Amino acid sequence: MKEKLPLLVGGLLLALIVASTSLFTVDQRQYAIVFQLGEVRSVIEEPGLHMKWPLVQNVRLFDRRILTMDSADPERFITSEKKNVLVDLFVKWRITDVKQYYISVGGNERLAETRLMQTVNAGLREEFGRRTVHEVVSGERDRIMEDMRAKANVDAVKIGVEIVDVRLKRVDLPSEVSESVYRRMEAERKRVANELRSLGSAEAEKIRADADRQREIIVAEAYREAQVVKGNGDAQAAKIYADAFGANPEFYAFYRSMDAYQKSFRSKSDLLVIEPNSEFFRYLRNASRTGAK
Repeated sequence: MKEKLPLLVGGLLLALIVASTSLFTVDQRQYAIVFQLGEVRSVIEEPGLHMKWPLVQNVRLFDRRILTMDSADPERFITSEKKNVLVDLFVKWRITDVKQYYISVGGNERLAETRLMQTVNAGLREEFGRRTVHEVVSGERDRIMEDMRAKANVDAVKIGVEIVDVRLKRVDLPSEVSESVYRRMEAERKRVANELRSLGSAEAEKIRADADRQREIIVAEAYREAQVVKGNGDAQAAKIYADAFGANPEFYAFYRSMDAYQKSFRSKSDLLVIEPNSEFFRYLRNASRTGAK
């Protein structure tokens, strides 16, 4: 029994080694290709535990998730107006046919991204060459991205991948062009501002002139109404005086004389130079005669 124990242990270790080299797992985020003597034997897309022949077969895993390819530097494109624009973009892609992907690019992710970027750049040059700066910046930006995705997919299928999305993160003008554009925009804004100021000043003058005119009209109408009221008052006063004078002319004359005396001798310092037999003192003289009698 002791003589067979090393054989049992050796056999057990050999079985473990064979099992470890024969079994492999595939994650739900991966594809697997089984190679036999360097040739593709099978493609495994289902996750779980799988087997292969040890020493004869080997396995290579590939990512099945959506991958992001971001441009390192902005790319320069020319619009239909022969103006340069700098475009910063990224591409979302994933492997759909892992066997074709391996055959086309050897399963090299960098090589696949290089080919996809070349395809996307060629398509963008064509799209930008048909559009103006305004259209690529805002007007037809979404349409450019959708058309570009569809066109890039035609070439992407040939290497076993799919373009999920193409996005333009930023579209800028080169610095030498931006300065002239900004200066032109600034001049245009100043022109519009001056126009608005002129219109505002003209409107203000119009409002002030209208306000002055209305003020003059209101003052004139008020003065006219005041004169009418004053005239009516004077007429009524004259009528009252006339009625009073007509009722008793002597009493009215006496009342007016008393009122004149009161106003003339209101202050002790008042001085009146007049003849004693003047008509002004008629009632005073009459009063003296009455008192004498």
